[in-house]
Amino acid sequence: MRLAYAPYNLKFKAPAGTSRGILNEKQTYLIKIWDESDPSRYGIGEASLFRGLSAEDNDRYEFKLVETLANVALGIPTDLSRHSSIQFGLEQAIFDFSNGCKGIYFPSDFTAARQSITINGLVWMGSFDEMIERIEQKISQGFKCVKLKIGAIDFIKELEMVKHIRRHFDADTLEIRVDANGGFSMDNAIARLARLAELDVHSIEQPIRQGHWDLMAFLCQVSPLDIALDEELIGITDLRSKIEMLDTIRPKYIILKPSLCGGFSGAMEWIKLADERNIGWWVTSSLESNIGLNALSQWVATLNTSMPQGLGTGGLFTNNFESPIYLDGEQLKFNAEQPFDYSQFDNLDWRE
Repeated sequence: MRLAYAPYNLKFKAPAGTSRGILNEKQTYLIKIWDESDPSRYGIGEASLFRGLSAEDNDRYEFKLVETLANVALGIPTDLSRHSSIQFGLEQAIFDFSNGCKGIYFPSDFTAARQSITINGLVWMGSFDEMIERIEQKISQGFKCVKLKIGAIDFIKELEMVKHIRRHFDADTLEIRVDANGGFSMDNAIARLARLAELDVHSIEQPIRQGHWDLMAFLCQVSPLDIALDEELIGITDLRSKIEMLDTIRPKYIILKPSLCGGFSGAMEWIKLADERNIGWWVTSSLESNIGLNALSQWVATLNTSMPQGLGTGGLFTNNFESPIYLDGEQLKFNAEQPFDYSQFDNLDWRE
C-alpha cells in the first residue's frame, strides 16, 4: 500500500468569528491511500488540523504525515495517539478504499438515501444585530435546535439574544444550546449559568477553560444548567486518563469531534465510556471540508442517536469540494445518485 498527502487551504465566504479570533481561511490536508498495482483507484480522507485548538498543532505536523507515509509503504504501524486529525484522515482513507473507492465510508440507510440526520443550526459569533439576524435565518430554515456561540460580545447582550428567541419560541418548540468555549470564570460562572437556566437553555458547552477538573466538577454538581464538555476531551488519549476525567467531573454530556479526539476509533472509546456512566453525547464537526464532513456524517448515521447533531453543512467555504451530502431544512441528507468525483483531486499538490 502507498499513501500521499496534499495541503489545502479552505477559504471562508465571510470572516468567521470564533473564541480564538477571526478566521479567513482554514488549513487542512487530504490523504489518499492506494494499492501500487492500481494507482488510479484510491481511498480519500481528510486530516483536518485545527490551528490554535488541536493538541497536535506544532511545527512537526507535516513530519508526522511524512512518517505515516513512509510507514504505510513499509507496512508498519505509526503511533498517531497524539495526532487525532491524522488518525481521522487515515481511517477515512482506509474505510473508503475498503469499500471500493466510491466515497462510501460507512454503508447504511443514510448512504442509500433512506435516512437523514437531524442537525442543529449553528449561529456564529458576531455583533448583536448580526447574531439576531442569523438566529432568525436558522429558525426560518426549519431548525428546531440552535446552537449559539457566545463570548464575543457583552454577556448581557448575549442574554438578551436568548430572551429574544424565548419571546417567540418556548422550549418545547425550539431547543437552545450555547457554547462558551471556556469564556466564563469561577467568579461569574454560577450566576451566568443560573440566568441561562431561567430561559430554558438546554445545555452549555465548556463554561470554563479545560484542565481545571475539580472546578468543572463543582460546576457540574451545582449548576442548574446541564454542562457538556468539549475542549476538555482534547489531548486526552489514554484510556486511564479518559476514565479519570469522566469520573472526576461527571458531566451531563460530552461533545465528540473525531478530528480532535482520536479519530473514529478514539471517539468510539469515548462513547463506550460515556454510555457506561449514563453520560449523554453528540457529535460535532470542526471545520472540515466536505471530504471529512461526508465521512463524519456517514459515521454518525450508524450510531442510532436521535439527538440533533452538530454537523456542518459544507457551506462556509468558497473552494470546498463537491460531495453527495446536502441540507434539507434541518435534515442532512445523502444523494445516492450523485457519483463521488475523484477527478477534483487530480491537480492538488500530492506529496508521496
